[in-house]
Formats: sequence, C-alpha cells, structure tokens
Amino acid sequence: MSKEHAARLASERSMDAVHKKDRAAWLDNFADDAIVEDPVGVSALDPTGKGQRGKEAIAKFWDAQIGPNKVMFNFRQSYAAGDEVANVGTITVVMDGGLTTLVDGVFVYRVNAAGKLSSLRAFWEVDKLKIFS
Repeated sequence: MSKEHAARLASERSMDAVHKKDRAAWLDNFADDAIVEDPVGVSALDPTGKGQRGKEAIAKFWDAQIGPNKVMFNFRQSYAAGDEVANVGTITVVMDGGLTTLVDGVFVYRVNAAGKLSSLRAFWEVDKLKIFS
C-alpha cells in the first residue's frame, strides 16, 4: 500500500502492531476517545452494537480478540479519501488449538488531526465467516 495518506499510515501501524503482537503500540495508535466496531453492529463480539469506546474498552478488545490469536491481513485494495482509508480484503485469525477463521470485508480507519485512529470499523458478515479446524 502507498504510505502517503495519514489514515493509510495509521492502518499500516495498526496491522504492524498486530503482526508484532505489540499491544502497547496498537493502543498508542488510537486517540483516547476512539471507537472500534468489529464487526459493525450487533454481534457475539459486541452484543450492544455500540462498539468498543475509549482506550480501556479497546484494550479489552485486544486482550480478548487479538492478543491470544495470530492475526494476518491480506488487503487487496485500499482507497483513501479525506481522513479515512477503506481497506478491502481478508483477515485470517488462527486461534489457540488451530481453529482458523477467514473473514472477507471492508475495514475503514479514520484518523484525527494528530494522525491517531479515531475509529476502526470492520464491515463483515458473520454468516459468511469461513471456519477451518
């Protein structure tokens, strides 16, 4: 991906921190009042559908969904506009015990004026999640 756009840079920092299992770097990439919606709307990961709001909630999301797993990104397309970037592709998650999921979607990152993520919104459909054991 091209590295000239602030939101694209923030998305790349986010993915890099996930690959390196660097919780502190991942959290530092977010603004204090940021929101993570993964997936957007009501789901088993977010029963209220309101997202993970603020760094404390985002840290808990890391601890439950990212930290214990191996997460890999394969984004085929990236579209930057304004203060956002929409990355299109597949995220592969290998869980403890070997269970593997693949999720196709659109992953939208928005930055504030300081270049920190103000939101990360993942658009994917639970019923299209691919699961392998």
